[in-house]
Amino acid sequence: MNASYPNTRLRRTRATSWSRSLHRENLVTPADLIWPMFVTEGQAQEEPIGSLPGVSRWSVDGIVAQAKEAVALGIPVVALFPNTQPDRRSDDGAEAHNPDNLMCRAIAAIKDACGDELGVLTDVALDPYTSHGQDGLLDDSGYVANDDTVAVLVDQALNQAAAGADIIAPSDMMDGRVHAIRMALEMNGHPNIQIMSYAAKYASAFYGPFRDAVGSGGLLKGDKKTYQMDPANGEEALREVEMDLAEGADSVMVKPGLAYLDIVRLVKEAFGVPTFVYQVSGEYAMIEAAAAAGAGDRDALVLETLLAFKRAGASGVLTYHAPLAARLLNG
Repeated sequence: MNASYPNTRLRRTRATSWSRSLHRENLVTPADLIWPMFVTEGQAQEEPIGSLPGVSRWSVDGIVAQAKEAVALGIPVVALFPNTQPDRRSDDGAEAHNPDNLMCRAIAAIKDACGDELGVLTDVALDPYTSHGQDGLLDDSGYVANDDTVAVLVDQALNQAAAGADIIAPSDMMDGRVHAIRMALEMNGHPNIQIMSYAAKYASAFYGPFRDAVGSGGLLKGDKKTYQMDPANGEEALREVEMDLAEGADSVMVKPGLAYLDIVRLVKEAFGVPTFVYQVSGEYAMIEAAAAAGAGDRDALVLETLLAFKRAGASGVLTYHAPLAARLLNG
């Protein structure tokens, strides 16, 4: 581009609101949002999560009400995460395979209430079910055993599929789990269930409030650095994404969000596939803390961060701010 002032005045197109709208390069709509929700036992229960101000765990009846709100707001998908009761947790996470577990009851209730008006995305990993808080099975040394874990993740995925899940989202970061889940879905009559792989999930410091929400934070023994990605690595993320796509993922996810916008861009440019980003619990909590301290306007902060994800190349965003953002965007 060979441009010079005053022939080119870049401020011309910014002078009025209509012109700014006309020239806007990226747009966020409610259809870009996925709303993560936490499910708990009981009836008519709402349990506010202290480290996630404004977010609660809901019993199944409450989750159905939230799902209906998502439909009304134009949010196309909700993502479910269970807070499994302590007496149902075990070293092997067997509750994940119970067809009447909390997750399966929530899936079925939402599909009964909303049908195909709303997609249900389900997390596949054992941390909500294990007594040790790790995403998989431990060997005698305390190492998360990859292949043994993949076998039980397949059973977990099939359990959720039978309950009515639309998108299976393995977040465990085991090698080979996407292929194993895809083959199992095909062989068990679920060819149209999507897989959104947590392909580039980092061993991040931003997950703390989420672990409080699902009840695994205080249980976690050690860390997850042997399977979640090193925050220093970018090229490795491309290898993870390439492998998961080859194994049958329909879409991929980068997690967390704001600190990994470069990874979102790398993935989108390298593969051109549906690429989602998770604005995780710690990111949400920081925006809420900034707004509460008067350091920024909550609405503006929320919308600006969502635009950042879209500008980086994200197809959509999982965010706890989804209902607020949808109301603002619909307004």
